[in-house]
Formats: sequence, structure tokens, C-alpha cells
Amino acid sequence: MRPIAIIAPILTSAFLTMPARADVIMDWNAKVDAISTAKQLVNSANSRGQAMMHVAVFEAVNAIDKRYTPYRLNLTADRATSREAAAASAAHDVLIALYPDQKADLDATLEKSLSAVADGEGKAKGIELGRKAAAEIIALRTNDGSGAPESYRPQASPGIYVPTTVPIESTAAKITPWVMRTASQFRAGPPPALTSEVWTRDLNEIREIGGSKSDKRSAEQTTIGRFWFFTGPGTYNQIVRQIATAKQMDLVDCARLYALVAMAASDAFIAVFEAKYVYNLWRPITAIRNADLTSNAATPRDASWLPLGTTPMHPEYPCAHCIVASAVSNVLQIVVGNEIGEITLASPTAPGVTRKWTRLQDYSDEVSNARIYAGFHYRFSTEAAKDMGKKIAELAVSTQVLGNVAAAQPK
Repeated sequence: MRPIAIIAPILTSAFLTMPARADVIMDWNAKVDAISTAKQLVNSANSRGQAMMHVAVFEAVNAIDKRYTPYRLNLTADRATSREAAAASAAHDVLIALYPDQKADLDATLEKSLSAVADGEGKAKGIELGRKAAAEIIALRTNDGSGAPESYRPQASPGIYVPTTVPIESTAAKITPWVMRTASQFRAGPPPALTSEVWTRDLNEIREIGGSKSDKRSAEQTTIGRFWFFTGPGTYNQIVRQIATAKQMDLVDCARLYALVAMAASDAFIAVFEAKYVYNLWRPITAIRNADLTSNAATPRDASWLPLGTTPMHPEYPCAHCIVASAVSNVLQIVVGNEIGEITLASPTAPGVTRKWTRLQDYSDEVSNARIYAGFHYRFSTEAAKDMGKKIAELAVSTQVLGNVAAAQPK
């Protein structure tokens, strides 16, 4: 996928009406989105970087009033420290470490962020705190497996040609997760046998509804399929922004929400690519063109079948877009609830189209259906991925950056 998840009771703080400077977090989120889009980063690298930035920002601003338990760092700061300066400084320094070629632009963005903060000791302390948070998160992730060399081995017989494009994300499972113990912690069970009822049902469904020339797919389904060719953090970050704004979250609550979403999404990418390369299941375009090899008379071969879009270059099972949308949706549902007024999203792959939802589950479900309409994923793959994403989200919110009871007690 190229750029473009029964929990214990959870303490959540009341949303405070101090929206103006929570904007600093959204500004830096928009900045990292712009960088990743320009660089066309694969999603494991993109989501890792975004998690690093948002966790560093959270650790910095949360150190000031200790509203939540920290993720890993043990930072201290007095209440006069500027949260805005700390957030901007942390985001800047993480991004400089990740993308040193962007230094001039990032320095200018930092200067703009800090210009809104009154000069003085609080600002200076905030800058120093942000730098410390960034440095410690960078150190924490320095040897996290993200630099593992790509060494995918194509399956081939001696002397027989196979397509020479190397699949992407084959090393994503080597990245250390943020909340999971291992990349395989929530790995779905194996896909159905090629002669099973589930396989037969789902292959025939996608052959009929996911083909480029399908007459069974409605105009709206075609639009949805094309809309969700748009993948990665750039999709769900826009949803988080709208929710944080609608809920009038203050800077600390906003930082926490972004950190939870970013960690869950990063782990979702790690988990799904681990499973994909374990199972190595063929995509619909391969399965349908080779259906005669399965000894399943109920799945007829179509020698020239093509999907609605260009199939992503990695194995099919489970669905990556589905697991990430599920992880993000479930984090948001746990924190703010399923009913969210209205959120909207536009997509560069469907110009002029705006999708709208009033329930977070509907957003996640639409992503899963879109991958079937697009001809990319079997229904069983979308269902397995959604379950994985839900488990990752529940783990993230039930174990990380919890409400700090001690800090909430009156002094």
C-alpha cells in the first residue's frame, strides 16, 4: 500500500475549551503529512515517523501537568513552562532527525509556531523541554528495526521469468511495535482453503463486483472504490483533526489523541505486513486468472480479468487499508464515542468527491467495502483485518497514556 482494532475501564479527562493553541499540534501534523506526501513514503516508514513525532509532543506537553501517565519518558517541568513551545520544539526536532533535507522549511515552521508564544522564561523552558522529549524518543527508536535491508526472494523456478518489480513493505514486520509485544501478537488465522465455501463465495464476489468492467458494481460503489485508492496517514489524520476540533480539545488532550492514533496505526501496519508475508496469499487478479489451478469448479477462470484499480505491490491477506482504518476508528470510538456529528473527507484519487460520516464505524466499514469494489481484497481478508485493528486499538487505549489519578487529585 503506497502513500498517497473487553478492555478495562479507562479514565479520560474532560475536554477543556482552550482550542486555539491546540492548533499547534494540528499544524505540525499537517506539516508531516505534507513531507510524507512529497517524499512518497511507504506507509510503515510514514506511520513510524508520525508516531515518533506525536509521542514526543505528547511526552513534552504532558510533563508539565502530568495529566496522563507517560508513554516511556520520565520528564519533569514546572507549570509555567509553555506547552505550545514544548509541542512545537518536540515536533520540529523529531522531523529534523527524520528528514534533515527539510531543515530550512522546518526551521521556518518552528519560527512561525514560536512567534505565537510570548517571549520569556516559560517559552525558553518549553523549547528546552520539547528538545529533550524529541531527543529521548529518537534515542528510543534508533535501533527499532526500521532500517532492515530489503531482501525479498521471488518464488521462481530456475530459468523461468517472473515479474521483476520487488514487492514493497517486506521488512515492515522487523520494526519494533509501539504497543504490541511482537509483530505477530494479533496475527489472524490462515486464509480459507481454495476449495472452501468461504473462498468460493468471496472469490466469485470480487470477480463480479471488483472487475474493471463490472456491470454488477453501482456507480456509487465505483466512486467509493476509487476514493479509497487514497491510503495512509493522510486519510485518518484529517479525521482526527476534525474530531479534536469538534470536541474542543485542549493541547494536552489533543496531543494524547494524536499519540494514541499514531501508535495504533503504526502497529497496525507492522502487524498486517507481518501476516501478509507469512501467508503470501495471491491477489484476486492472480487467483481469477489462474482459477483453473485450484480444482474448484465453482470458481471459473477469467483469463483477462482486471481490477478496478492498480493492485498494490504486496501479498493480499490481510487487508492493510482495512486494519489501519479499524485501528484508528476504534481508538477514536473508545476515546470520544462512535457518534461524532459529521466528519468529511476528500480524496486526490476521486476529485470533486466528498465522503461524509456521522459514525466512526461507518468510516471503517466503508474502507473495507471499498477494497472489494476496487478488486484488491476478498471479503474474508477485510474481516480478518478489521478484527486485528480492533484488538490493536483496544490494547493501545487500555495500556498506554492512561489518566493519571494522582495528578487529578486536588492539591
